[in-house]
Amino acid sequence: MKKVFIFLADGFEETEAVATIDVLRRGGLETVAVSVSGTIAVTGAHRITMVADRLFSETDFSVAAMLVLPGGMPGAKHLNEHAELKALLNEHAEKGGKIAAICAAPIVLGGLNLLQGKRATVYPGYEQHLRGATIETGPVVKDGNIITGRGPGFALPFGLAIVEELQGKTKANEVANGLLLTA
Repeated sequence: MKKVFIFLADGFEETEAVATIDVLRRGGLETVAVSVSGTIAVTGAHRITMVADRLFSETDFSVAAMLVLPGGMPGAKHLNEHAELKALLNEHAEKGGKIAAICAAPIVLGGLNLLQGKRATVYPGYEQHLRGATIETGPVVKDGNIITGRGPGFALPFGLAIVEELQGKTKANEVANGLLLTA
């Protein structure tokens, strides 16, 4: 089974994290919520506390099919301050690994120059942080090994884009139909 890691930092956007995890698991992807906050319980931007599956320091990322960053503030800021996560993202990208980020979280990728020459979307007001990217305003943008999503209202299509990328269009359509959406 393909393994996806989604990173939670205090202040994460709850809708983006939970909806994405749900869609990925419905799509047959083993999805592991990883805390970068030093504790297994991570509190989101709207004071909803979620229990991560494991801590960053105790996780083997060598089996990652994709690394996923939910947004939210100050969650995206905290992700951007986590040196080990940024090193992991760089290493994963260098190997051609797949990465997805939604809302404000693409700022982490922009800061690492991972969006250079790529099309990407981001929550309105954060465009200047996507160095070298061609900014689009669509709900979800895929370019090469990177998927970006615009914000919480697009968490389901973002998750479906990841399922499609890793499991194919048929599986994404199956999940979308089960959610009463169209992929």
